[in-house]
Order: sequence, then C-alpha cells, then structure tokens
Amino acid sequence: MNHRFKGPKVGLFLNGEPPSLSYEETFFYEKIFSVDGAFYYLTKSGISIDYIIGDFDSISKKDITLEKTIFTYNQKYTDFDKALNIIYRKGYLNIDVWGGSGREQDHFLGNLSTALKYKKKLSIIFHDKYHSYFFSDRKTVFYQKKNKKISLFPFPLTKDLKTKGLKYKVNKDYFKIGKKIGIRNKTCNKKIEISYSEGELLIFVER
Repeated sequence: MNHRFKGPKVGLFLNGEPPSLSYEETFFYEKIFSVDGAFYYLTKSGISIDYIIGDFDSISKKDITLEKTIFTYNQKYTDFDKALNIIYRKGYLNIDVWGGSGREQDHFLGNLSTALKYKKKLSIIFHDKYHSYFFSDRKTVFYQKKNKKISLFPFPLTKDLKTKGLKYKVNKDYFKIGKKIGIRNKTCNKKIEISYSEGELLIFVER
C-alpha cells in the first residue's frame, strides 16, 4: 500500500492491540514514534524508539530517556492527535500507524476521527493483523493481489461512488451509514480504482 506523498515514511505506535512486528520489519521506517502507552510492548519486541510522546502517566520515570521524550500535557487532545502534530512539524508526511484498533473501541473510533482531521496534510495508513485501512482521496488507485477482501465504508456518507477491479462493481452509487455500505467485496484485478464526488470513504484492505 503506497502513501500519497514523496519522501520517507515513519512508524507511529499507539496503545491499542500490539502488532506482531519484529525489529527487522521496522528497518524501512525513517523514524519510530511511540505514544507512552505503547512503550513497553515496543521495548519487549526489541524495537528501537526514536521519540516517545505523551503525558507519561503510563511509564515509570526510571524508564524515560530524556533525549527521546516529548512531553505533551494538553488534555484537550489525544496522544494520537498530539503525535500526528509533532510528526508533521518534524517534516514527515507519510505515516504507518500500528496499534490504532483493538482493546477499547471508543479509542478506535476516536483515532479514525483524528486521522480524518489530518487527511489533507498527512498520508496515514493504519495496520492491524487483519487489514490495512485509510481514508480515500476523491480518486484513488492502488494495486493488490486478486481475491483479497476489500470493504468500502462511508464516513458517514459517500456520493457517486464508482469502482473498477472489484468483483461486485459499484457504479455512481450512494453509500451512507445506516442505509448502505460496501463491506466484504473482493479484488478481481490487481489494479483497483475507486472514486467518488462527495463525502468521505474509509477503505479496508485484507492483509
């Protein structure tokens, strides 16, 4: 799954369900960012952290390395929101997010809302053990293996939705939460094209 902007990508780890990643699998990230709630599972996995972000109510003081620490005490914003703002100010635009789902589901929904807030200036792709998922541009093209499950979820609505490369074709359709959504579709070509005219669309791609 490719990001929208040119340049390196970074990994951001949140305190949802810990991913099963090894240290070697994080080599392709320019930097590793962690909110304080993800610190211990990353350390246990042997993954080196470049920056730890948060109010540090989840980490023992003896474990804090000051040169890697960014204290953020403003309770008006979530740690995810604060982390995205910091990453953007450091000049990084392409972000893989791990640990954004699982555990408390209100956090998952909150993370989606925050990602949508930063959609125009950051390329954010979430990953968990089942899916990669992201908010689509009005026109999105990507490549995927055949027979992979893809779900198209309006957030909260998507107008004039059209698809190419999916088993169940959508042609200028209207999706809305509570009325019609497009889950459990499948790829039938490697090239997938999705477009819409208005609203927001969340795309889930089977890993």
